[in-house]
Amino acid sequence: MTKILTAAAAALCVMFAAGCTDLKPIQSQIDDLKSQVSKLQSSQDSAKAAADSAARAAQAAQTAAQQAQSKADAAASAAQASQQCCDATNEKIDRMFKKSVSK
Repeated sequence: MTKILTAAAAALCVMFAAGCTDLKPIQSQIDDLKSQVSKLQSSQDSAKAAADSAARAAQAAQTAAQQAQSKADAAASAAQASQQCCDATNEKIDRMFKKSVSK
């Protein structure tokens, strides 16, 4: 955007230096440049809005992933406790079976 305005200013200086008295072509170029700057500004605004939206979506996804990890950790802990209980029960059954066989 700044480059376009700089180029327009340089072109204007060159025209004045050359002794140009008709400013209508230059004015139309300036108007064209203003139009381009406006379009670039709106494009920049929409790109910023899209980037902000993507950042919000990424943050929501990260939060969801953290919640899922927390639930997975809780499930793994519950599964481990269940396995320990099952192992203890099996050991108890084995001891009872050995005791009844030895009698």
